[in-house]
Amino acid sequence: MRLIEVLSNIELDGAIASIDVARVEIDSRECAPGTLFFGLPGTQADGASYAQAAVANGAVCVVATHTVDGLSVPVIVVRAEDIFRECTLAASAIVGEAQRDVSLVGITGTNAKTSVATLVSELAQAIGWNGASIGTLTNARTTPAAPELLRTIKQMTSHFASTTRSVLALEVSSHALDQQRIEGLHFQIAAFTNLSHDHLDYHRDMESYFKAKALLFRSTMADEAMVWTDDPYGERLAESLEIPVERVSRGDASGICLSLNSTEFLWRGNRVHTPLIGSYNVDNLLMALAIMRMLGADEKDLANAASTLLPVPGRFQVLQNRGISAVVDYAHTPAGLRRLLLDIHEINPQGRLVTVFGCGGDRDHAKRSTMGQVATELSDAVVITSDNPRFEDPNAIIDEVVKDLSTQSNWQRQVDRREAIKTAVGMLEEGDVLVVAGKGHEKTQTVGSEEFEFDDYTVVRELMKRI
Repeated sequence: MRLIEVLSNIELDGAIASIDVARVEIDSRECAPGTLFFGLPGTQADGASYAQAAVANGAVCVVATHTVDGLSVPVIVVRAEDIFRECTLAASAIVGEAQRDVSLVGITGTNAKTSVATLVSELAQAIGWNGASIGTLTNARTTPAAPELLRTIKQMTSHFASTTRSVLALEVSSHALDQQRIEGLHFQIAAFTNLSHDHLDYHRDMESYFKAKALLFRSTMADEAMVWTDDPYGERLAESLEIPVERVSRGDASGICLSLNSTEFLWRGNRVHTPLIGSYNVDNLLMALAIMRMLGADEKDLANAASTLLPVPGRFQVLQNRGISAVVDYAHTPAGLRRLLLDIHEINPQGRLVTVFGCGGDRDHAKRSTMGQVATELSDAVVITSDNPRFEDPNAIIDEVVKDLSTQSNWQRQVDRREAIKTAVGMLEEGDVLVVAGKGHEKTQTVGSEEFEFDDYTVVRELMKRI
């Protein structure tokens, strides 16, 4: 395509306008001949500083928020407040209509985005529809940057049978909304799960965080809304919306029976029996069932399909051996960790609860001490360890986690995550439950600029076999 067709909102002179463009990228390492490179401003680095590398890899034009000297290709300067939107529109022009004949569902919230998106996809497939999801389990970012996101949508939907109803569930992060990564997409349903303390290093305060999430629910973005209203922010959102909204809550389920092996409840007159575990998975499944029902699926078919669902990777995954249970979960916020630990107390009220967790580096510092308080309040024993320390000293991170804890004897620190899990396993007796929280599905641990293989589930399984 000619550049004038890709950047249709920007006035270009004749010579630049006729440049041929084959792809759009924001990562200089992914550039190839014919690439339009967007040097996006970031919180830690300016993408324009990689323009020279982008050109060396084949970029034929650069878009940035300021001039870049020394390049052999044109540089188009746009306002900082416009560059993310222009990147999305440019990527959309190249990829084409990515969501044609697909019901697009956008799911936002602090916790449960991955679970609900995955469950929507799996329910769709179980009843014979085309179904897929995009988010934490499929891409490096929860919501990929526009070029990657649109290519992923196109790639996933290209395999859908043309004669079958199609659903694509997309996790939508507050960063993506704030940075206009999904500009140009339109959702049949926008869903809200909950809101609690997270990402305040980016959003500054809860009000700004809430307003970023609410951007998904504009009429220009979505036709209808599905909102979890047991959450106070959800109720506030539902009351404020101009698009049609359906409320979902725990009250939609009755006769709930929980165990460490399965869950049962009654939904809209249908008995639901599922291998998903924990009361928070009741909430997640209620959201997914309601979304699919709103899309036109039969309620009885959905209830039956719930029995085929598999646990979402790293979300309340249970391992058991010799009367001892372990749970691997992605809980990495104070609210998420509290909910997880309370769920386990509800399911297993007699046994002891031992928790291993840490906090990620180069992320929201304010939640660290709160997570330490939650873990020690709700656990019989806690081992505080490393998560993904990134460029922070892991010991300094742990210092922040424990700074408001008393010298009570139910917690200890062990920087090495494998040793921390090993220590916790050594405490277990029959009837106890171990929780390893924070990394969930992740297969690596990030220390500085390096990534090392590390899978909580694999490590726990290995150590549990030795009991």
